[in-house]
Amino acid sequence: MRLTRVTALAVALAATMAVPGAMAQDAENGAEVFKKCRACHQVGETAKNAVGPALNGLFGRKAGTVEGFSYSDANKNSGVTWDEATFANYIKDPRAAMPGNKMAFAGLKDEEDVKDLTAYLKQFDATGKKK
Repeated sequence: MRLTRVTALAVALAATMAVPGAMAQDAENGAEVFKKCRACHQVGETAKNAVGPALNGLFGRKAGTVEGFSYSDANKNSGVTWDEATFANYIKDPRAAMPGNKMAFAGLKDEEDVKDLTAYLKQFDATGKKK
């Protein structure tokens, strides 16, 4: 009986290890998820403000501070500094997370998509170069 449990545990552990990065953030999938954002946002070295602000250097940046973008008062006055947790909460339901903001997006509901999008966006520094 004991040997069976140990064997089952070893098989489960081996199966988990057989899929490298299965539980890690996937920036490549995040690039696919970002396609939902591209209608309004840009990222990368040629990124410009569009319907929404450019997202280069998002993490660590204070909300409402991208030069040349006209933010809502709700965004400018939110006091938010973007980090993984704040972004995850926001992107799931932007209107609920920051009432009064102008972002017309239903939100990302899939937890893995949120993590992957985060990994993708974190690659870009404030100039749009990949880190």
